[in-house]
This record gives sequence, C-alpha cells and structure tokens, in this order.
Amino acid sequence: QVQLVESGGGLVQAGQSLRLSCAASGSISSINTMGWYRQAPGKQRELVATITTVGNERYADSLKGRFTISRDSAKNTVYLQMNTLKPEDTAVYYCNYRTNWRDSWGQGTQVTVSS
Repeated sequence: QVQLVESGGGLVQAGQSLRLSCAASGSISSINTMGWYRQAPGKQRELVATITTVGNERYADSLKGRFTISRDSAKNTVYLQMNTLKPEDTAVYYCNYRTNWRDSWGQGTQVTVSS
C-alpha cells in the first residue's frame, strides 16, 4: 500500500501564494506518477498537475504559468507551488500516486482564496 500525507493548505487572499506538499510512504515504485487534483464544491474532481519520476510534467491548460509542480524523488515528495491565487482556485486539493497497478489518493487539503 501507499500512504499519502498532504500539507500546506490554508486561507489566503487573492494574489498570494501557497505551496502544497505531499509525502508518499509505503510500497513506492521506482516508476510512478504523482500529482495534484482539486475538487471545488459542487464540481467534479479535476486535474491540476502531474509529474513522473523522470520529470515529465502535465498541467491543466488553465493553470499553466501560475502553478508549478515539482518532486523530490529521494523523499518521495511532490510539491505544488501556487502563485497569484484566485478565488476560483478555492477547492480541496488531493495528492495522487499512480502506477500501472496502483492508484492512491490522499485525504485532501483545503485551499481557500478570499477576494
């Protein structure tokens, strides 16, 4: 099994920044994709960004340029730097770990952006 622990969420004002972290533990594969998804109230969960073990990144088109994903493979940790936050970024942000045979989710961390 893989356990994911997220941190870094909170309440910020529009225009400010936040950095989310997600640490994975357990049966970690040397080849995996980690990333972030978010779910706003009344909406479906959507992709924010993912990154593979070799550093290939993928972003939601609407978030390119404001959000940056990175990872420290030695620590099995993935980060999400969120800049110039907007009220519409308010959501629960979920960490995801994925391989060909496993799909694990964290419990989520709340990000609230006030106008």
